[in-house]
Amino acid sequence: MHILHNNNVTATIHEFILLGFLCSQEVEILLFVLFSIIYIFTLLGNGAIICAVWWDQQLHTPMYTLLANFSFLEICYINSNVPNMLFNLLSKTKTISYHGCILQFYIFLSLCATELFFLALMAFDRYVAICRPLHYPTIMTRKACGALVSACWVGGFLWLVTPATLVSQVPFCGSNVIDHYLCDLGAMLAISCVPVPKTTLTCSTFSAVILLITLFYILVSYTLVLRAVVQVPKGSGRKKAFSTCASHLIVVSLFYGSVMVMYVSPGAANQPGLQKFVTMFYSIVTPLLNPLIYSLRNKEMKGALRKVMCKL
Repeated sequence: MHILHNNNVTATIHEFILLGFLCSQEVEILLFVLFSIIYIFTLLGNGAIICAVWWDQQLHTPMYTLLANFSFLEICYINSNVPNMLFNLLSKTKTISYHGCILQFYIFLSLCATELFFLALMAFDRYVAICRPLHYPTIMTRKACGALVSACWVGGFLWLVTPATLVSQVPFCGSNVIDHYLCDLGAMLAISCVPVPKTTLTCSTFSAVILLITLFYILVSYTLVLRAVVQVPKGSGRKKAFSTCASHLIVVSLFYGSVMVMYVSPGAANQPGLQKFVTMFYSIVTPLLNPLIYSLRNKEMKGALRKVMCKL
C-alpha cells in the first residue's frame, strides 16, 4: 500500500487497474482463447524439452542441461504475467493490489534479467565447446554447470532489487490506471503524480548496463565461435556447429531486439500501444518460439522429443 501526504490530505493507493488491450468484450474473448492456446503450447513445448533432456542419457551434457534450465526459465517467465492477463481479459474490474503490482514488476523483470544471463552463459558454453574443445570436459563439469546456472538465477533477482525498491517509493496520488496488461516499468512511471527523473535514470541505467554487457559478451563469443567453425574442414561437424550457433543467435536476436526497445529508455511511455506489443512479443511469443527454434534445428533433440511422445 502506498500512502502520500499532500496538503494535509492522505491519499491511499490500495490497487491499480490494468487497462489491458482496450477492446470490446468480444475481442477480449478472442484474445483470451488465442493467448490461452499460446500459453498451453508454451508450457507443453518447454516441458517437453525438459522431459527429453531428463529421460535421454545422450542429452546429459552441459549444452542440453543449460537448454533444459532455459526451458524451465521460460515456463517461469510466461507464468509471471500470462495467467493474470488471462484473468483480466474476462474480468470487469481488471484490478491488481499495490503490493501485487510491485511484486509482479520485480519477478517479471528479474526473470527477464535471468534470461539475459542465461543467454550469455549459453554463448560461453558454445565458445568453450568449439574454441577450447580439449579443455571443455574440465571447464564445463556438472558442478561448474550447476554453479553457473545458480549464478544466473541469483544474479537476475539481485539485479532488480534496486529498481524494484525505487519503483516502490514512487508516489502515486492521482490516477491508479496503468495503460498496460501488466505492471511494467514505463507504464507505472507514466502515472506517478510527480516527475521521478532519478528513478527513471537509475532504472534505465540498470537496464542498459545488463543489456549491453551481456549482448557484447554474446557477440564477441559467437564471433570467435564462427571464426573457429569456418576453419573446420567441411563435414557434419561443421554443419552441426553452424546449426547450433544459428539457433542460439536467432533466440538472442528475437529477445534482445524486443527488450532493448523497451528498457533502455523506459521513461518514454508516450506509445503505450507499442509498449504492449513489444512486451507481448518478448514475454509471450519468444517463450513459444524457443522450443521450436532449438528442436527443429537439432537432430538429437528431435529424436529425444519423439521418445517423449512415445512414452506419453
